[in-house]
Amino acid sequence: MIDRTPIPASLGPALRRWRRLHRIKQSHAAELFGVAQSTISRWEAGIQQMEPAERARIEQTLSAKLETAADRVLADLINESLRPVHLVCDLTHRLLACSPSRAREFGVPVQQLLGQSLWRFATDEIVCQERALDQIGWRDVVAPPSLTFGSGANHSSVVPIRSSLCRWTRITLSDGTAARLVETLR
Repeated sequence: MIDRTPIPASLGPALRRWRRLHRIKQSHAAELFGVAQSTISRWEAGIQQMEPAERARIEQTLSAKLETAADRVLADLINESLRPVHLVCDLTHRLLACSPSRAREFGVPVQQLLGQSLWRFATDEIVCQERALDQIGWRDVVAPPSLTFGSGANHSSVVPIRSSLCRWTRITLSDGTAARLVETLR
């Protein structure tokens, strides 16, 4: 059985990308997060792990939020799509937007799932793909190629996933945070 403990994504590349998009120097990021500049450098290089409290604070900063008009339009497009798609935070797997056809598959109203992590419903194949993201450089670039893979079923009555072909596309939001469009292709 595959371990479904949330996979701690490497935040170093995401932190570096966020800093660059916001034109924040390492020294200023160090002030924001209450650490030394050299600590920011080591985090970004993957040399030093973050303490749980530091990780939580940075994750909160880097988590996808639909705050701007452009991001809300993206959510509206997903919410109105005829295709079975949904949008999640790339780091936390929190549900941000969901098409009606996807919402009809859920065993609870979509409003109960918005803002909640969908990670606990992941299939073995989804877990394996997620574990491979840092190895393929998914978070190292602003717009990595979409990832298409086959997924088995999860047998959940809350967020059922059937055997299908899935596609993940990472989308950079207006504030530089990353969301993931999840599509069922067949």
